[in-house]
Amino acid sequence: MSGRSTRLIVALDTKDTAQAMRWRAESAGHAGAVKLGLEFTYARGLEAVRDVAGDSPLFLDLKLHDIPNTVASAIGSLKAVRPAMLTIHAAGGRAMIAAARQAIDGTFPDGARPLLLAVTVLTSMDTQAMHEIGVEGSVEAQVVRLGQLAMESGADGLVCSSHEIAPLRAALGEAPVLVVPGIRPAGSVVGDQKRIMTPAQARAAGADWIVVGRPITRAADPAAAAAAIAAELSD
Repeated sequence: MSGRSTRLIVALDTKDTAQAMRWRAESAGHAGAVKLGLEFTYARGLEAVRDVAGDSPLFLDLKLHDIPNTVASAIGSLKAVRPAMLTIHAAGGRAMIAAARQAIDGTFPDGARPLLLAVTVLTSMDTQAMHEIGVEGSVEAQVVRLGQLAMESGADGLVCSSHEIAPLRAALGEAPVLVVPGIRPAGSVVGDQKRIMTPAQARAAGADWIVVGRPITRAADPAAAAAAIAAELSD
């Protein structure tokens, strides 16, 4: 079993500012960070993102993927939001990832630089979905390939499914911060995720952070659901 500490990020996946704030308050004390992504940011804007995050460390999951100059410019616009973690797509390539690194280093002061996290393969995708977009190898091979590229190009860590933690650690060692979505407590609804594990399994595999949304936010008692997952991570 991994001896590392694994912490919880609660995904506030909604367009409703008041609802996001309620979920953040209910999970406070159990989560190490909150996630706001495309759904909320597009609906409410960056000022609302900053307001909802409040004092909680923010995992800003925008999955930037464009030409290098555009990605760098977008990152330069995020200073006021003060994210603790920021995502790009590793598939954007070496030049894009390096431009994102340079933009972060030039935009944020030393003590406030967000971790640059590269998304490898979305957890909603499986081998068939990969083949449909022209990637003929396995999901694992593609994740490792993109992970190596991202780390060589300046990323601090990777977003991957729990099933790729072990091969990434084998290929890249302990250096990458691994953030793992697609986590479902035992007995919960899988939804649109295809490569999943429980919180305890992800911790044992070596995740640094796990991202959990609906099993907490759609629970009858979100605070209790968050507390149960946090307890599972600390056992």
